[in-house]
Amino acid sequence: MRSDDKLIKDCLSGNKQAQYELYQRFSGVLFGICLRYARNRAEAEDLLQDAFIKIFSRLDSFGFKGSFEGWLRRLVVNLAINFRRDYLKQFFVNTEAGLPDAEAAEASDASDMTFIPREKLLQMIQSLPDGYRMVFNMYVFENLSHHQIAELLEISENTSKTQLMKARKRLRLMVEAELAMNKISVKS
Repeated sequence: MRSDDKLIKDCLSGNKQAQYELYQRFSGVLFGICLRYARNRAEAEDLLQDAFIKIFSRLDSFGFKGSFEGWLRRLVVNLAINFRRDYLKQFFVNTEAGLPDAEAAEASDASDMTFIPREKLLQMIQSLPDGYRMVFNMYVFENLSHHQIAELLEISENTSKTQLMKARKRLRLMVEAELAMNKISVKS
């Protein structure tokens, strides 16, 4: 197996086998990111296809500094954000006044979700309204601050905090319902 650097150089020289190998090596992890941001599997597949088109067209801009997988992840996240940005604007409710428990929600513990199978939890996240899902993914999976999320989505920080709080509340209700069906109690 080629190193990432060798694989990139071979891709840049037009080696089709290297391009296929790059796709095979990273498509799984990148598809996981697409699934988190997409409304459904078909949309995630479209995002992944668009991502690889962008990856191959921008591969020369990598620069061999830092992690190649990190560069790929950031590219896919940015693509997903841009894909949804205009669509999402209609779902955000301006909450400049904020809610008093928005900060508390930020500090809440999501350890209850460890009892839910990963696939089921992914389905729950995908079922969130677009605005909630985007903020939740960016905060939880991409480790972005509310300030960064606000800038990327062109919303206020309070809106980001509120969307996260609402996403967590909905997820908690879904988790509680799932655990109740399986007769498992949820910590409060």
